[in-house]
Amino acid sequence: MLGRIVEELVRREGPRILAGLIGRLGGNFELAEDALQDAYERALTSWPSAGIPERPGAWLTTVARRCAIDRLRRLRRNADDGDAILEQLAAEEPEAVDDGGLPDDRLRLLFTCCHPAIAVPAQMALALRTLCGLSTREIARAFLEPEATTAQRLVRAKKKIAEARIPYVVPSHDELPDRLAAVLAAIYLVFNEGYSATEGESLVRPGLSGEAIRLARLLVQLLPQEPEAYGLLALMLLHDSRRDARVGEDGALVPLEEQDRARWDRTKIAEGLGLLDRAIAMRRRGPYQVQAAIAALHAKAATASATDWPQIAALYGALHAMMPTSIVELNAAAAVAMVSGPEQGLACLTRVEAGGELGDYHLLPAARADLLRRAGRSREAQVHYRLALERARNPAERLYLQRRLREVTVAGGAELPDQTRKSR
Repeated sequence: MLGRIVEELVRREGPRILAGLIGRLGGNFELAEDALQDAYERALTSWPSAGIPERPGAWLTTVARRCAIDRLRRLRRNADDGDAILEQLAAEEPEAVDDGGLPDDRLRLLFTCCHPAIAVPAQMALALRTLCGLSTREIARAFLEPEATTAQRLVRAKKKIAEARIPYVVPSHDELPDRLAAVLAAIYLVFNEGYSATEGESLVRPGLSGEAIRLARLLVQLLPQEPEAYGLLALMLLHDSRRDARVGEDGALVPLEEQDRARWDRTKIAEGLGLLDRAIAMRRRGPYQVQAAIAALHAKAATASATDWPQIAALYGALHAMMPTSIVELNAAAAVAMVSGPEQGLACLTRVEAGGELGDYHLLPAARADLLRRAGRSREAQVHYRLALERARNPAERLYLQRRLREVTVAGGAELPDQTRKSR
């Protein structure tokens, strides 16, 4: 039981505490992570007898700070910096340390992770590790790459920050626009992990999506003339408005077309639409604005059948011109199927599959299975639902795929023979 409580604290409070520690330790990621891990271990040792403190996040912050002091005194790898940090840390009174550090710590951490001296894939991996508290395995699954590759990215990124002495600050106003693309991408990664968790017991992790929205609001304040900052915030609010309707009573994912639209958060929708209008008025279109426009069309539709699919398909075409990625193609295929029928959508998916970039991505066979089901090709759909189930990790998604598999099994009878399965 205690282990589960600490695990939940790690998920909920860990990134916030880590951001404050990194700031206090002069941007030393490794020391901050080690000190926080020491604090978690001390909690597991002392809380069974002493009881869980009233403010466990503040307790962890204070203990992690003390552990960092101990490690600095033992290691002394850089005498000058170590002395300066030790002096600063020792001067802090325990009661003066709150449960998250300065309000801007996570924004400073985000800009540090997304410094142009760090390779873009490593930027994203480091942001997910520090801002989300994701494990190396979870990040690897999000990037569709081997775990060892992700681990190497993280090591190189931390080493680069230390060697280049990358400052733990929000850049000057003149530097902000050049850093915007990486920061927006990192925020959206954080949001997506909260909106559709890679692993774990729940489909959604509201703390992460809420943190991404908070960071985007700060960016809008910093860059009031950047339409893509408004576009990203609008996109996330429009998606987040559907959060409560995305999981059924049985814990299974509820697809967009089946959601109870009365449960959508109309306040978030109204704010998202207003932000999108402001972004469009600046007349500098970007991919987040286009994605927000797609989300807006869904939000405005009173029913699933009233959705303006031709316009959505056209917007996906525009988005693909800006972002020619397999993920965009996959989503575009679904829109094409809604406009021109499932067979046209399946033809689009064949082109996506030929690219080979989504080989282990569970939503690719799930999309093919869904279109085969819609086309009445139930026995073929069974094969692809099973393949999606092999790759999916989130319980809510697995429950949904299992339901669909049962439906097409009843409709189509026995599964395709092994020989037919191998030939497809």
